[in-house]
Amino acid sequence: METRTPPGRSVVYAKNGMAATSQPYATLSALDILREGGNAFDAAVAAAAVLNVVEPHSTGIGGDVFALFWWAETGELKGLNGSGRAPGAASIEALRRLDHRTMPVENIHSITTPGTLDGWTTLLEEYGRMDLARVLAPAIRLAEEGFAVSPVISGDWRAGREKLARDADAARCFLTSGRAPAAGEIFRNPALARTFRTVAEGGKDVFYRGELGERLVKALREKGGLLTMEDLRAHRSDWVEPIGTVFRGCEVYEIPPSGQGLTALLALNILEKDDLSGLGSGSADIYHLILETLKLAFADRDRYIADPKFEDVPTGRLLSKEYAAERRALIDMNRALPAASPGRVPSGDTVYLATADAEGNMVSLINSIYSGFGSGICAGDTGVMMQNRGAGFVLDEHHPRRLAPGKRPFHTIIPGFLMKDGGPLMAFGVVGADMQPQGHIQLLLNHLEFGMNIQEAIEAPRVRFIAGNEVWVEDRIPPGVAEDLARRGHNVHRVGPFGFGGAQVIARNPETGVYSGASESRKDGCALGY
Repeated sequence: METRTPPGRSVVYAKNGMAATSQPYATLSALDILREGGNAFDAAVAAAAVLNVVEPHSTGIGGDVFALFWWAETGELKGLNGSGRAPGAASIEALRRLDHRTMPVENIHSITTPGTLDGWTTLLEEYGRMDLARVLAPAIRLAEEGFAVSPVISGDWRAGREKLARDADAARCFLTSGRAPAAGEIFRNPALARTFRTVAEGGKDVFYRGELGERLVKALREKGGLLTMEDLRAHRSDWVEPIGTVFRGCEVYEIPPSGQGLTALLALNILEKDDLSGLGSGSADIYHLILETLKLAFADRDRYIADPKFEDVPTGRLLSKEYAAERRALIDMNRALPAASPGRVPSGDTVYLATADAEGNMVSLINSIYSGFGSGICAGDTGVMMQNRGAGFVLDEHHPRRLAPGKRPFHTIIPGFLMKDGGPLMAFGVVGADMQPQGHIQLLLNHLEFGMNIQEAIEAPRVRFIAGNEVWVEDRIPPGVAEDLARRGHNVHRVGPFGFGGAQVIARNPETGVYSGASESRKDGCALGY
């Protein structure tokens, strides 16, 4: 395998354990847990909790969580869907009575039941070694004592200032005299620290059945929300069977619907038969093919992916190689499709992290409150920012994603996992809503097809399909390549690096068991091992 040294960061190697996250505080906390005898699951939850504190616009216990993980003891790849559902009082009729003609994107009625805490504790109870109090301790300490805000997060915080200012509780908790913290400034969050201490002492029941949940619900009801204690009590995370496909001799796995991981697998199936190496890494040809493939995959995503307990999602048929061949035949290498329709089949701000331990367990975990600072609403004095994942529903009775009580919304957050010959090879993920499946396939192409090491694979310039023929190309892509794409019919926008997500990767050498980690410069994070 290619082992070139990248021009920027180096790949990190270690034999006993590894963590890769978007914030050094979270990576260090995960590593401390591993060195103290915790395993990859303890480390993943500890890192996720720290990210709630230091990257509050992206994630938190007011949001949802998904995980793919390798359990070394039995040699199994498993999945967890820790996403919440629509409140029991939420319906198309109810929102129309409240004068909504389309699904609200960022307000009290975009809030769904938060699933994160139940997802964390479900992982710990089944696979962890440490109790919840120990795992939450680093997050509590940082929230109480304060942390130095990092540069990328400072910019994202400033971008969310007006949103936070619209909600008095959010402004009180997350703004200082009406402003966002600057890079290097110490920020404390005593409200969130108290909430985490309450959870550490009382467990998840204090949130889903006890006084903390009652305070949260009361605060949201006073703002016109629909969430009730019955919704919290009814919530459960689900163990799910990963879905996958074979690409270049490896098995690529994603979380099944209601997540959008199917989108990445559809794209890889379409690309599988092409001579991608012959097109050349970084060429207009390869970017055109990627964008056209994504255009087709997103059309299928928007038509078919929904909560499978409410809708028929034809996952197996969509993943057939015959279906991929039909879709590939629609691509013209000389001209962009003006639009893409879904095929006919027979009768998301977010954080991603990866951890690995000395036993061979590997965790691919993603946590989110969706938009920057979610719904923009803080649940009273709890310090909990509530997600706006309900924006994934539509107010159309005939659409698979139609709003219904107790239904899971369409989800953009997806962890990824790569295997070979039945063994674990790589835990990976890319944050950024619609960018996530796009980042997955570009990372995998760079690594598996073009021989880049994992650090190079995530640092390489990216493209992003937006809608129709509108595409973004990262401004590091040569102007001539962008002009070639425009000549083929793409509406090209050259933009800076922060619209292309952020990846974290941990890979495992199947012969030596040595881990390698990578964390990209589009975020503030790092990979560390020991």
